[in-house]
Amino acid sequence: MAADLRPNEIEKVEFAVDIFADPFTGKLDATRLGDVLRACNLNPSLATLEKLGATKKPGEKVLTVQDILPIYAENKKDVKNQGCYEDFVECLKLYDKGENGKIIAAELSHSLLCLGEKLNEDQVDKLFADCLPE
Repeated sequence: MAADLRPNEIEKVEFAVDIFADPFTGKLDATRLGDVLRACNLNPSLATLEKLGATKKPGEKVLTVQDILPIYAENKKDVKNQGCYEDFVECLKLYDKGENGKIIAAELSHSLLCLGEKLNEDQVDKLFADCLPE
């Protein structure tokens, strides 16, 4: 499957792995597989990541670039389970009661903590710190 990838896609995956891999070994902890795929403009669900070999606990499994290339190729083809930008915007419009492009942060926080693939409070706090004006 990795043979189906174009040279620029291979380079993109290698670059993403370099960012998230252990700087001494060059290997990627399987808990970071989702980060690599998302850095390559894919949006796998947690269930998809589990099927692809991601782990929940650090140190259980490590991956090399050669391990990740076929995973990337397989996930790239599975677009039906991936949302796109427009899908996310449509979901957020549900919370835009004033139809002015703004939503209440508490409602967004509640949704992120309780619906779908839930985030934990630390993740929501980091997201808000990165995205909300001071």
